[in-house]
Amino acid sequence: MSNETIVSFDAVSFEYEHDHSLLDEASFSVRQGSKITIMGQNGAGKSTILNMISGKFKAKHGSVNVIPSLTIAMAHQVMRPEDRGLTVRAFFEGCFKEKVYNIDPKIDAALEIVNLHAPHDRIVSSFSGGQQARLLLASALIREPDLLMLDEPTNNLDPAGIEHLMGFILGYDKTCLVISHDADFLNTFTDGVLYLDVHTRKVEQYVGNYFDVVEEIAARIEKENMKNAQLAKEIQENKDKANVFAHKGGKLRLVAKRMREKVEEYEENKVEVRREDKTIRPFTIPMQDDVIGEILRITSVSVIRDHKSSTRKVNVSLKRNQHLLLTGPNGIGKTTLLESIANGTAKGMTMAKDIILGYYRQDFSTLNFEETVYQSLVNAFKSYTSPEKSFEEYIRSVASSFLITKHEIFRKIGSLSEGQKGLVSFARLVLQKPGLLILDEPTNHINFRHIPVISEALDAYEGAMILVSHVPEFVAKIRIDETLDLGK
Repeated sequence: MSNETIVSFDAVSFEYEHDHSLLDEASFSVRQGSKITIMGQNGAGKSTILNMISGKFKAKHGSVNVIPSLTIAMAHQVMRPEDRGLTVRAFFEGCFKEKVYNIDPKIDAALEIVNLHAPHDRIVSSFSGGQQARLLLASALIREPDLLMLDEPTNNLDPAGIEHLMGFILGYDKTCLVISHDADFLNTFTDGVLYLDVHTRKVEQYVGNYFDVVEEIAARIEKENMKNAQLAKEIQENKDKANVFAHKGGKLRLVAKRMREKVEEYEENKVEVRREDKTIRPFTIPMQDDVIGEILRITSVSVIRDHKSSTRKVNVSLKRNQHLLLTGPNGIGKTTLLESIANGTAKGMTMAKDIILGYYRQDFSTLNFEETVYQSLVNAFKSYTSPEKSFEEYIRSVASSFLITKHEIFRKIGSLSEGQKGLVSFARLVLQKPGLLILDEPTNHINFRHIPVISEALDAYEGAMILVSHVPEFVAKIRIDETLDLGK
């Protein structure tokens, strides 16, 4: 295997819009055959790096170098709106610049890799979120690229899908760049890490598997803090002595001067400690006032098997402070059921009158991408009275707790990263005060540091809740009163 550098960033700076700097003279290289993880806080610029390598985004300063013969394919996080109305065949035909004759066998081979079997004339929008994630993966794999770039590939995938993907990446003998917040998934194949520091806007490059790198970063921070603590102690001791000697007069003033010079030297030797990504503040999703009795009853559900729908009788009743976990493999109908409940079109469903519904959709389609974050938060919660804070201050304080800064609050939602859209969605839930909370894969795109805070908030939620998640560690930290398995 060649050890040739196939991609390099040389002092690259990049700004999104006019005042939102993501990269500042960032430099790194990617060698042929390596499997690299890109880490960093939501909104740090991970997807931007992939888009710069593909040529979609251009550097403001510096150079992005890609060897001319390199073929690149990228699997995006979410299906583009313009692709949702296509057939499977048309979707894959769009992956190539030129017409590919006899493309059906190639489609079947790519779908086999991602463990999805689908008619080529089926419309993309009819697939579940997990199945669309597999289509996006297959759309990159069908091109057999020299550089495969995967942006949150495990989002929406069930355990079988994740295991299948792991096996493929391990056996892929070309170069992979992967963005993911799934630590166990990453550790199976990673041999290097690019870490985007959201504070310095630099890229740190590490060698080793994912867990090794996380441990190395933690050890480095501890070492830097210890060094600074020792220097701070010596600085204070010399300052105290210098102050004493300065008042003694004579030769002791010279001693005091040397001590002050020593203090300056120690100050210069202090290192800038690598700051960890920030974590969202603990939060509570308040429940709608005056909700009593049964909130939701479900007596039947539609289940999809082999692309055919059938009805199954169930008996689910949700009252205040009851949490329901909805499970089943990709494509069984979980998202469809959640959508029909939210839209009020579900057969066999009865919902209490005037219930405020908080709906976290995995594709963020409940958000208006043309609104600013501020407008979206205001529209989620229009009545507010408090003697302590003005309405404006309250909206901004909620935004701040989800790491939405004063610069980001007036950006359009469509310009945010997928992870930031997720944090905006949680901020809206806090403001909505829902009586019924519906959550479809709420950990997708979210930085792993935030997930324990989110699970704690959901565990404490006192309204009725329906949760779909393929992350067992996340579900295990949330109180579940009943499970409805559509796969049974």
